[in-house]
Amino acid sequence: MQQNGSSASNASNGSNGSNGRQALSFSPLPAATTTRVRRFIQERRTLPLPRVMVVFSAAGDTDKPGDAAMSSSDSAAEEDFRKPASPAPSFALSKKPLRSSLNTPEQEVGQAALPDRYTGFPEVISLNVGGTYFTTRLSTLRRYEDTMLAAMFSGRHYIPRDAEGRYFIDRDGTYFADILNFLREGELPHRDRVRAVHREAQYYAIGPLLDSLEDTQPLTGEKVRQAFLDLMPYYRDNLERIVEIAKLRAMQKKARFAKLKICVYKEEMPITPYERPLFNSLRFERSDSEAKLFEHHCEVDVSFGPWEAVADVYDLLHCIVSDLDERGITAEQQCIGVCDKHLINHYYCKRPIYEFKITWW
Repeated sequence: MQQNGSSASNASNGSNGSNGRQALSFSPLPAATTTRVRRFIQERRTLPLPRVMVVFSAAGDTDKPGDAAMSSSDSAAEEDFRKPASPAPSFALSKKPLRSSLNTPEQEVGQAALPDRYTGFPEVISLNVGGTYFTTRLSTLRRYEDTMLAAMFSGRHYIPRDAEGRYFIDRDGTYFADILNFLREGELPHRDRVRAVHREAQYYAIGPLLDSLEDTQPLTGEKVRQAFLDLMPYYRDNLERIVEIAKLRAMQKKARFAKLKICVYKEEMPITPYERPLFNSLRFERSDSEAKLFEHHCEVDVSFGPWEAVADVYDLLHCIVSDLDERGITAEQQCIGVCDKHLINHYYCKRPIYEFKITWW
């Protein structure tokens, strides 16, 4: 009993002797506890770690002074923690570029030409050409490479669709059947539709069809006619002048039609073979005042001529009426006489004058 009391008093005296503070003392852990802690650390090393671990460390870092007190076992644990539990899988890069699955080939505008299996078009194509429906094969539309249809269905361009899913082409479909028949079997349209199909072939840039149509009537005859009209000075300008004058006169008179006087002559002066030698001598030996008489202008609205070709006056009259009809203007013509202006000696003009009647409604 006395010993216990003295011990307590000594403890109280010791605590009071150190400025009233109690001294803390730590005793080492038992060996069994230390063994359990190390076993727990070893068990944690076997836990699955993330497949990809990114560790950022500054190059040239030096150990801090406080790190020197780290034990060798802790250093080993840290090294084991930085190593992944299993090697990260390696991915081999493919040489082919990856394409987004959200974009279809026809939506990739400006893309390079793709093989047939990448175009995204079905083998049977449904078309809506200006409200007219057609069905054909993809190979038919791509029969010739340098055409607009082949480019549209090459996979490089976007093509809109209607409510039923048909590919839409904003063009009149009246003559598109003739285009398809040529692409399928090389069949040419009837003569009545040659001009219209030729315009459609120009729009779709189908060169073989254009070449075939231009070798048939009426396009072959049109080439010959244009060659003749190229010899006619100011033909197009005179045609525009006829329309303007007829329109102005109809508006002024509030009339349904208008009349014009048009002179059409092939030679400078219509003379007989017996008069030609004398006329030529007069033409080369005439004075300046006489030359003005030969170069006079008839009192008409428009004059066509002269020209040097086999085609005669009636051929030119047919060309004028046909070109006005192409513009939707109905014209009728008849000869009403000749120019009776006196030129020199006993020679008169004698150029034929025609009256054109332009009907507006």
